[in-house]
Amino acid sequence: MVLTWTVMGKTTQPDPLPDGTMRHSRRRVLRVGALLTLGGAVPSLTGCDLFNQEPPPDPLAPMVDEALVLAAAYRDAATTHPTLAGRLTPITEAHAAHAAELARITKVALPSATPTSSTPANSDATLTGLRERERAAGESATRACLAAPAERAALLASIAAARASHLEALQ
Repeated sequence: MVLTWTVMGKTTQPDPLPDGTMRHSRRRVLRVGALLTLGGAVPSLTGCDLFNQEPPPDPLAPMVDEALVLAAAYRDAATTHPTLAGRLTPITEAHAAHAAELARITKVALPSATPTSSTPANSDATLTGLRERERAAGESATRACLAAPAERAALLASIAAARASHLEALQ
C-alpha cells in the first residue's frame, strides 16, 4: 500500500493552513506511525518472559534413553545367553553408538550408569522380547524421522534402517 497525498509547503517546515494548523509531510506521518507501533511493542516484549525462558527440551531427547535401554537389553541378553553373544554384540554396539550420536546432537548428557533389564532364562523368549522392543523402537525412529527437520532426518532414517536390520538379524 502506498500512502500518497499532496504535500504543501517546504518539507522541513510545513506552511500553515488558512485556519492556522500545520500540514505534515508524509515522511513525518510515517515516522510517527512507526515510532508509535514500536513504542507499543517494546513494553509488551519486556513484560513477558520471552528473554528469560529456558529453551524447551529437544524432542529427540527421549530417543537417547530409548537407545540406551535397547543397548542394555542386548548387553544383558548376551551376558545371560553366551551362545547369542555373537549375534547380539554388534547390535548392542550399534544402539550405544546411536545413543552417543543422539546425545551429541540434542546436547543431552549420557548417564554414567547404564540401565539394566531382566532377561528371560529361555533364549527363544529372550529373542522374542528383543524383537518386540526392536519393532517398537523402529516405529519410534520412523515417526521421529518423519517429524524431524531436514538436518536431523538423515540420522533418524539411518537409525530406523538399522533397527529394521536388527529385526532381520534376530530372526
